[in-house]
Amino acid sequence: MSHGIKRVALLFAGGPAPGANAVISTCAISFIRQGIEVVGIKYGYSNLMEYSPASPLVEGVHYMNLTEKSLRRTRSKEGIIIGTARANPGKHITAPEHLEDAEKAAPMKRVYDALRSIGVDALVSIGGDDTLKTANKMKMYQDRLPTELKRMPVVHVPKTIDNDYMGIDFTFGYFTAVETLGTEIRNLHADAEAARAYFIVESMGRSAGWLAYGAAIAGEANMVLSVEDMNEKYLSSESSPTRKVMDTEKVIQKIVRMMRHRQEKEGKEYGVVVLAEGLAEYLSDEILKDVPRDDHGHISVANVDLGKMFAKKVAAEFQKQTGLKRKVTGLQLGYECRCARPHAFDVMLGSQLGVGAYRALCEDNHNGVMVSVSGQLDLHYVPFEKLVDPKTLVTVVRFIPPGSDFHKLARFLESSGL
Repeated sequence: MSHGIKRVALLFAGGPAPGANAVISTCAISFIRQGIEVVGIKYGYSNLMEYSPASPLVEGVHYMNLTEKSLRRTRSKEGIIIGTARANPGKHITAPEHLEDAEKAAPMKRVYDALRSIGVDALVSIGGDDTLKTANKMKMYQDRLPTELKRMPVVHVPKTIDNDYMGIDFTFGYFTAVETLGTEIRNLHADAEAARAYFIVESMGRSAGWLAYGAAIAGEANMVLSVEDMNEKYLSSESSPTRKVMDTEKVIQKIVRMMRHRQEKEGKEYGVVVLAEGLAEYLSDEILKDVPRDDHGHISVANVDLGKMFAKKVAAEFQKQTGLKRKVTGLQLGYECRCARPHAFDVMLGSQLGVGAYRALCEDNHNGVMVSVSGQLDLHYVPFEKLVDPKTLVTVVRFIPPGSDFHKLARFLESSGL
């Protein structure tokens, strides 16, 4: 075999996404049928980061050997058969020169040593943009190794229900998440109509509004707002060139105007508003000062509870303006869609991406590429350097372009009164 791969590792990191098992299963079986052993690393990078010669990896505990028998009929299965975690071995590497720093690069070395200790020749990384950054750092780390040491080619498969990845049109799991949240929003709409009430729903979608917009469109919500909508019209005087701060009062007024329009012009005393969770990042420093952050530096949006925060303020403002009480309930939606049974399209997309990882490594001898598709699931490969800034080692988020047809679609469909 010209590629020299005898054993490959598959690793999934970050939040779950429907279709994960389609990627894992088809990728693994593609290798297995060519006589290549496949190990599934359990729980992302967490076990690899704790490796030492005195504490070796244990089969069944830290990794599992994947076989055709163990993978039978798993493509459409919920969950992630090898598990996941948010552990980040590249946390302290924020510039290329940090890879030369033994202390900062120590977690990357442990990951490399752990994989080599079980005979891994290549790595397939599956995850979001943070995991893509880690995959890039793993390649860069190996590029700096002494020539006599083994290099493991690294290929990455993009994963996020948020659909905010550069280099690919749609990520696996997105359509399942949209369908799941859309169904819940329609149920809430019926509830709201029955009780003459409103729901303010916080949807997942940390960096961009693809999921919030998709769910709002599919679920027939009356309004949707995301980070792409935070233009000068809704920004506070606290904003600076490096950080945008939302003027929450202006957003509250926008929601109340919609509610009044529906009641006064259409005779409707109910509705559903969708807010993307990423709007929490635009709250003032005072509100966010005690909110914890994860290994990637992201605030814990669950601790902010955007829906409940706005629901209370919107109800008070509506009563102030109209003299009428209106029940407004805030809810967080998202976790229930991450491991839902995948939509048929997500199974097809995940399957093609999994096969693409095999083809990238064994047919085209790629290293340092992300597997992508376009058109009718046509495969192509995007080099890491086109996705990751070479100086800061960060990725670029793909936002909904304001004024794009998709952005306008939500505006056409939502209630007026703006």
